Amino acid sequence: MDATLLDTDTLNEVLKQRNPLVVDRSAAYLQHHSQFAISAITRYELLRGLKEKQAARQLVQFDTFCRESLIIPITEAILNRTADLWTEARRGGFPGKDADLLIAATALETQRVLVTGNTPHFYWVPGLRLANWRTP
Repeated sequence: MDATLLDTDTLNEVLKQRNPLVVDRSAAYLQHHSQFAISAITRYELLRGLKEKQAARQLVQFDTFCRESLIIPITEAILNRTADLWTEARRGGFPGKDADLLIAATALETQRVLVTGNTPHFYWVPGLRLANWRTP
């Protein structure tokens, strides 16, 4: 099983533990790998949402998750790759939200499969491997 990077939508589902497919696949992943990995941008996206909702219990749960997970920082290489992706998105008429591009660049730079339910945001990114833990 290849190393993965969880997108924000999938991380949300992993934390909520409501979708049986996501629960099973995340458990299987942890049997092969010692921890989940997320981009620093994914951490930020989830953290801001929890803080906005003042979700104290979920903030504690998320803090625990982050301490046990690999949070991949934004590096110079990731920023350079993101800028290339942004340019390609603009020229090709593809989706080009900064957060999504930073997450895609993180997966590419760390040679990880991006686990997301938002495949339309990423299908066009050259070399990016995608997985959707929601689908059988």
